[in-house]
Amino acid sequence: MEIVAQLLGIVGMICNILVFQQKTHKRVLVWQFFAAISFSLNYFLLGAVVGGMLNLVGALRSVVFFFKEKTKANSIAWLIFFILAFAVSYPLTFLVFGTEAIARNFIIELLPVLAMIIATISLRLGSAKAVRLLGLFSSPMWLVYNCFSGSFGAIASEILNLISIIVGIVRFDIKRKKDS
Repeated sequence: MEIVAQLLGIVGMICNILVFQQKTHKRVLVWQFFAAISFSLNYFLLGAVVGGMLNLVGALRSVVFFFKEKTKANSIAWLIFFILAFAVSYPLTFLVFGTEAIARNFIIELLPVLAMIIATISLRLGSAKAVRLLGLFSSPMWLVYNCFSGSFGAIASEILNLISIIVGIVRFDIKRKKDS
């Protein structure tokens, strides 16, 4: 199972890197969906429950924002729903799934929750640029969590994501301004 978990982390890594290289918001969401599904399975297989739960909700979030006209994703209700779903995963980790309630775990398990809330806000803003800029804050939080969860693909993903975010900012945000 360890090998399968790590392979799923690598698949998630590839999908996640592609997220930050997309020009359109819809394409960002497609790659984010596949990354979330891969990482959810990866984390569950590694016993990193909060990461698995957050990514399942993240996959749903990608679908809702992809079909934003049909789902009325611009409604503040969706933003509240996702923030609450992410927040609820935090106590469930300790109360239902048996994560040891010690100070280190309280901090480590909170990091990806905060990262997902930031990412949700970036998706709600509706631009690839917002996803890239807010990714500068959420990605390091996931990196720390991944180091503790032991997901090699997810660790590599966040390192490469940070590089990819910077490349995307240069390509689409800074370079575009210079060319204008």
